[in-house]
Amino acid sequence: MEYQRLFDTFLDTMSEKGAIPYAIPYIIRLCDKLRVRKLMIKRYESRRHEIAGRSEDIMLYDSGKPCGEPKEYRHSAMTVTIANYFAYPGEGEEPWDETETERIDRLVAMLYIFNSRAKMLDMVIRAASYDDDGYYTLKYFLEYLNLKLVEGDIRGKYTFAYINLKHFSMVNQLIGRPMGTFVMKRYINEVTAIAGDTALAARIGGDNFVLMIENGCVNPVMNALSGLNIIYDVNTGEKIQISATAGMYRLTEDSTDNVDSIMDKLTAASHVARTSGKSDNVYFSESISISKERLALIQQLFPTALEKEEYLVYYQPKVSLRDGTLYGAEALCRWYHDGDIIPPLDFIPVLEHSMDICKLDFYMLDHVCRDIRRWLNEGRKVVRVSVNLSRKHMMDMDLLTRIIDIVDRNDVPHQYIEIELTETTTDVEFRDLKRVVSGLQAAGIYTSVDDFGIGYSSLNLIKEIPWDVIKVDRSFLPSDIEDEDSSRRAIMFKYVVAMAHEMGLECIAEGVETEQQVQVLRDNSCELAQGFYFDKPLPVKDFEQKLK
Repeated sequence: MEYQRLFDTFLDTMSEKGAIPYAIPYIIRLCDKLRVRKLMIKRYESRRHEIAGRSEDIMLYDSGKPCGEPKEYRHSAMTVTIANYFAYPGEGEEPWDETETERIDRLVAMLYIFNSRAKMLDMVIRAASYDDDGYYTLKYFLEYLNLKLVEGDIRGKYTFAYINLKHFSMVNQLIGRPMGTFVMKRYINEVTAIAGDTALAARIGGDNFVLMIENGCVNPVMNALSGLNIIYDVNTGEKIQISATAGMYRLTEDSTDNVDSIMDKLTAASHVARTSGKSDNVYFSESISISKERLALIQQLFPTALEKEEYLVYYQPKVSLRDGTLYGAEALCRWYHDGDIIPPLDFIPVLEHSMDICKLDFYMLDHVCRDIRRWLNEGRKVVRVSVNLSRKHMMDMDLLTRIIDIVDRNDVPHQYIEIELTETTTDVEFRDLKRVVSGLQAAGIYTSVDDFGIGYSSLNLIKEIPWDVIKVDRSFLPSDIEDEDSSRRAIMFKYVVAMAHEMGLECIAEGVETEQQVQVLRDNSCELAQGFYFDKPLPVKDFEQKLK
């Protein structure tokens, strides 16, 4: 009876606690009753590990007395993989009788069942908490954050960041995807370590992460996000610099935010950080908030607005500084809805959340081609018009055919069309970008690299891809020639223009706003310009007056 009470207590403890360590005192007493002098488990993660002898050894009981040959129990299942149990009799002692053997078998069987259950529970928890690469999942992060908000001990103490690793597709291309995965892991681990002992990082998807940072560690984290050198080859010590953009939000003591509102604010700030070109780290403010309702409304209105042709083409002139004549134009989108003109910043970022932006780009190209065809039919002087394409098009293997089909359907000579692709498209496959630009050039359609100078590996971009035009970003243009920073920009501008000329490329400066900037262009032989100094984007009727 004493054995049965002991065994029942062992079962109750295991059922309640669910883990072997809680039942060790009862296992010891049972082993002593059954004359088991040592009881251990050898656990293997796989059959390959078993063959290699790579086991996790767990000693459940050791009397310290000499032991004879053990009785081995082998269990193999999906949950615990492979587990071998060894029950040792005492050396020189009487063999176990039938009752003892039956009870030992039963003890080992129950240990196996409870161990399997614990292992399965651990696997379920791990599957819910970690992704395939070992990062915490967004689901785990949100549950953890919600718990901390309920407990009420994080308000006024933490800042959150939605970070996007910059140009990581290019990193994978340079060092290979397996090494890129290794580098990403090391970078996130270093940033998390800097973020404080209670920091938490989770992967949202791809190269996007959300980070919980102790307020006192925010500045060191910002420094790390601006760039860390990560060793990717331990044999040679070769390094690669990894940096990130970050949308930030600080949780104040009087904040009423819940999990959803925190993530909404981080998402909005992150979008600005990635697309504004002004700062890699942007704190949330109400002025940059894109509410879920507004996002849903614009996406809902888009198909009808496209069908009703509410999107209008505005043309911003490009001017030759040789004689002040109209040289070309850039087509820009405006949305005319319910009697109001909606500026692009109010709807373009929303459409970029989906593939709707690609539909709008093709719509714009088609309407530009319609205008050019009409001008040719009317006998007007026609200039080349550039049309912007989103980076999302690079995923379309039929992009080249689609562009040419639209131009040819409208019977527009190819030399009147220029396709603008922004330099920040380095996060797409480089070979796809090169294929599209080369194909357009072969078809006689001009291509230009927009915002040249602010992206990643600018020189490599123009060395490898056969552009026709470089559009120099406005950040190169000096605002005050007396200012030291402006002077440096003027020097950089000089060499960019000289390089473009040496490579046989057209060079146009965008964002020109002052007479002083025009003079800098002339002094450096940059003969093409675009900006408010000459003209704002014009409705089609006003632009047609320019064509005269």
